[in-house]
Amino acid sequence: MADRWTAAQVEEALARLPGWVHGDNTLERAFTFADHVAAMGFVVRVAMVAEVMNHHPDLRIVYNRVELKLSSHDAGGVTERDAELARKVSALVEPRTG
Repeated sequence: MADRWTAAQVEEALARLPGWVHGDNTLERAFTFADHVAAMGFVVRVAMVAEVMNHHPDLRIVYNRVELKLSSHDAGGVTERDAELARKVSALVEPRTG
């Protein structure tokens, strides 16, 4: 089991996770796509990443909008696993540089 992060640790991680916010013991972000099919494609890609990590997000899909909440339920809050999944999810939609 991973150790639950303090609020300060979460805020430090968020400085390196643009677009993500600290929710109620979660990391949260919403993504908006051109249409429902694009949103569902994103959800499938997230599912593949999450399955490999064995760390699955809470998600909500409303037409072209996907809302994610990441939390380590066994730790009762945010852990390194959540920050790692947030980085990987962000990389699915953000252009690569360098």
